[in-house]
Amino acid sequence: MNIFFQKIALIFILITFIGCKNNDQNHGVSKSKIANAVAYAKGFSIYKHEGFSVLKVVTPWPKATKTYTYILKEKNGVIPDSLKNFTTINVPIQSIVVTSTTHIPSLEMLGVENTLIGFPNTSYISSEKVRRLIDAKKVRELGSNQSLNTEIIIDMAPDAIIGYGIDNNNPTLDNLQKSGLKVLLNGDWNEQSPLGKAEWIKFFGSLYGLENRANMLFSEIEKEYNNTLALAKNAAKKPTVLAGAIYENQWFLPQGNSWGALIIKQAGGHYLWEETIGSGSLSLPFEVVLEKAKNADFWIGPGQFTSLKEMIESNSHYEQFDSFKNKNIYSFSTKKGKTGGVIYYELAPNRPDLVLKDMLKIVHPELLPNYQLFFFEKLK
Repeated sequence: MNIFFQKIALIFILITFIGCKNNDQNHGVSKSKIANAVAYAKGFSIYKHEGFSVLKVVTPWPKATKTYTYILKEKNGVIPDSLKNFTTINVPIQSIVVTSTTHIPSLEMLGVENTLIGFPNTSYISSEKVRRLIDAKKVRELGSNQSLNTEIIIDMAPDAIIGYGIDNNNPTLDNLQKSGLKVLLNGDWNEQSPLGKAEWIKFFGSLYGLENRANMLFSEIEKEYNNTLALAKNAAKKPTVLAGAIYENQWFLPQGNSWGALIIKQAGGHYLWEETIGSGSLSLPFEVVLEKAKNADFWIGPGQFTSLKEMIESNSHYEQFDSFKNKNIYSFSTKKGKTGGVIYYELAPNRPDLVLKDMLKIVHPELLPNYQLFFFEKLK
């Protein structure tokens, strides 16, 4: 699923703090405490009680109006009557089906990738560890997210199925739930801050009883991210940045509040459309983009292009930009997994620290002289 400087991948996203109040009082549950303090993600919260936790997901898709509540029951835990109408999952789980490549890194980072038993469109997965599991027939192909093979899933009977939705319309997930399987919605893609996306590792940590490890892993990412933010403040100037590419005669590029635009700004770059409002994508005529960005210092994220030759063959007008003439174009589309999945789409939401370092290296290489780009590559 998925996400940065192209039409499909421009739904990124803004930082909101979730307070530490007890939201479970309405269910008659008292003496709760936050198990995993959620500081950046606005889409979920976790409340720890004796013998169980309450996991709440509030924004699995944009403008969602319903809160989805899940009860994570530990061995010998007793669930109050007031919570028994919610989906209950016995934890730690031993098997799982996930439906987005952005879920894969959390499993791998927590060391539980071997519990994955099914995934839709397995060719999109880039993780080397999970690809070995797929090759060993330990992860079954499940079709597509909107039309999962329900017969296979029911036969496998996973402890949990992690789904996502663009809206409140996924009859396949509804049918699986009616069949008695445990379906949880994950809204990592809908987060509006880089660290907010990464913080969803705590969602998975709670399912495996690995809250402490999830907290530790996220803290390391947060520390590296903030260290890079501090380093970026030493930049003496702000190079101008163009993004996106032409698709069906329109130039698609990130809006000013999008994930990509935010990271460019945080890395000390001046994204030329950073003043626009919204976290999706803009659709502009070529002439408008040329007028504003003809002299841009950098062009970052030119769609799916992997070479300058590809770009010019697609549209000769690209060579009118200084960034093209000076070969200052950087893309994440060159780095792919064994079966062609773009590594950035899978891993970047979980590792914003690496994305920010890449961006800083591109626009201010003098500040990270020994760093090698991880996701991006300069096009030749």
